[in-house]
Amino acid sequence: MNPSPAYVPAHGLLKGKTVLVTAAAGAGIGFAAAKRCAEEGASALLISDVHERRMNEAVEAIKRETGLQNVWGQLCNVTQQSEVDALLATAKEKLGRLDVLINNAGLGTSCRVMDMPDDEWHKVIDVTLTGTFRMTRAALQLMQPQGAGVIINNASVLGWRAQVEQAHYAAAKAGVMAFTRCSALEAAEFGVRINAVAPSIAIHAFLKKSASEELLTQLSAKEAFGRGAEPWEIANVMVFLASDYSSYMTGEVISVSSQHA
Repeated sequence: MNPSPAYVPAHGLLKGKTVLVTAAAGAGIGFAAAKRCAEEGASALLISDVHERRMNEAVEAIKRETGLQNVWGQLCNVTQQSEVDALLATAKEKLGRLDVLINNAGLGTSCRVMDMPDDEWHKVIDVTLTGTFRMTRAALQLMQPQGAGVIINNASVLGWRAQVEQAHYAAAKAGVMAFTRCSALEAAEFGVRINAVAPSIAIHAFLKKSASEELLTQLSAKEAFGRGAEPWEIANVMVFLASDYSSYMTGEVISVSSQHA
């Protein structure tokens, strides 16, 4: 197994940008993305989550570790339109304008199709796919009048690949990919770009709680580097897509993986 690389220093890729990141509490990709945006020069940052204590801890950690003080948190369940609307209203109030939205909220469970109840299927789809739609629809109402903005969706290589007990999650992530492509065509007319990342596996504390050590070891072994990604390695690609370096990219799904998609 190759060791994880050294943390990449910031290069000011998002200098002066305002950013909103969903599901950014804890130690996963969302928090890594929010922190990376602050490090890359974002002028203001709003994060959301459904876990109030962890969200508040994330806000304080970002302030402490990056020096950015214009950081706020707000509870938001992306399955509730009223909470999505409230989050975007706060974004308009606190940020002034919305330059970048990172749709990170998603939910996965493990269940075979034959044993899967309707409510488990619907819950995964509602958070992962429909939640991305709700957030994008709301963000476009701010971004389109601006004539600019970037949305990055968190998909998964399971949108392309097959894995036992992941039919609902894979279907949701494939939906995110298709939604990214179609919504990007509509948004381009207004100068808004929409892209997605598709990670294979990123190892973090929450994933270790929701998946067995045996499964994580098996999945990591399939990667060319013999390890899962660090959450910040996924965040780096999100930052690239959010930055002006990707100005000609829209409707794209970037595989962040060390094996073939």
